[in-house]
Amino acid sequence: MTDYMKLGDKYLVHAYNRFPVVLERGEGVRLYDDKGGEYLDFAAGIAVYALGYGNRELNDALKKQMDLIIHTSNLYYNEPACLAAKELCEVTHMDRVFFTNSGTEAIEGAIKTARKYAYLKNNSTDHEIIAMEHSFHGRSMGALSVTGNVHYREPFGPDLGNVRFAQFNDLSSVEALINDKTCAVIMETVQGEGGIYPADEAFIRGVRKLCDDNGLLLILDEIQCGMGRTGYMFAWEKYGVKPDIVTVAKAVGNGVPVGAFLMTEEVAGSSLVPGDHGSTYGGNPFACAAVLEVLRQFKEKDIVGHVKALTPVLEKALDEIKDRHETIKARRGAGFIQALEFDRACGPVIENARAEGLLVISAGTNILRLVPPLIIEKDDIIEMQTKLDKAIERS
Repeated sequence: MTDYMKLGDKYLVHAYNRFPVVLERGEGVRLYDDKGGEYLDFAAGIAVYALGYGNRELNDALKKQMDLIIHTSNLYYNEPACLAAKELCEVTHMDRVFFTNSGTEAIEGAIKTARKYAYLKNNSTDHEIIAMEHSFHGRSMGALSVTGNVHYREPFGPDLGNVRFAQFNDLSSVEALINDKTCAVIMETVQGEGGIYPADEAFIRGVRKLCDDNGLLLILDEIQCGMGRTGYMFAWEKYGVKPDIVTVAKAVGNGVPVGAFLMTEEVAGSSLVPGDHGSTYGGNPFACAAVLEVLRQFKEKDIVGHVKALTPVLEKALDEIKDRHETIKARRGAGFIQALEFDRACGPVIENARAEGLLVISAGTNILRLVPPLIIEKDDIIEMQTKLDKAIERS
């Protein structure tokens, strides 16, 4: 372990503060380090491993595709991409999809689509986008520009420009920013890095109406909260609204780097044309084989129904933890994206949890984030509760 960590510290760019553990393999909802240490994983690679580790059916599908072809470029059609496009459009209720390599790239594509859509209306290049304070959409320059945290943006300015920030769950703050240059509103249906805050129903419905009334596009970022995590295939379905553009990634590949932005036919027909956007690896056969298999298992195993059924069990366990520890101020979330808010930094809790054999992560200095694989069972929740209780007591 020490040797690998020394190698990493010497040769990797120090852009991450890594935990002092070398993870070697995974099985189901558990991870194992190179010393044989076992961890119950309630982080899932930051909400990625929805179907768990060592998923045999997914592994077999990927091995089969590897023996056929891994990459072709988008100069040609390939079977997995065409099939995955159909399936992903069906589950998102969208009409067109562009495959990317990551969530950040999906956000970039969504921004470009919205601006091209507006450009074709009046040939203007000064359109504005309304984003949300405390949001997080990614680390590239476009995604960073619509991320509502000055700490992330400031060292890398100037940013994209023409982005204005409203307050999440404050409809009047959105309305106040709309003008004749506004072309779109972008937001997470559940704010993740900002502290696990779900959208209020009145707010998201109100934003949808503002967009309709003013000819704006609504872009919903479902990269973390989508793919069944809230007990709905996509979090916006709970509210009875539909975006014009939606971004997905993380769980859609269950560990294979793949993302996508999807749009309605109306948006697709009035935005990107050949030459406007591209990706060498995006939508390659290997990544799309993963998407196909993930979507198949979601349907066959009723993953969304499983999350919905176990959500009360998880929320009850976390509420009991909150009631036992005065240092916890609040519990909030939706489905299997939950947060415990502490009255102090939660770093020591995370370290102590790891020592107890439990992996959890943060969403801000004092917010403990729990985003487990969607296949956890009641026994896993009870085990998490025991380990987390001990970790908090030791902090």
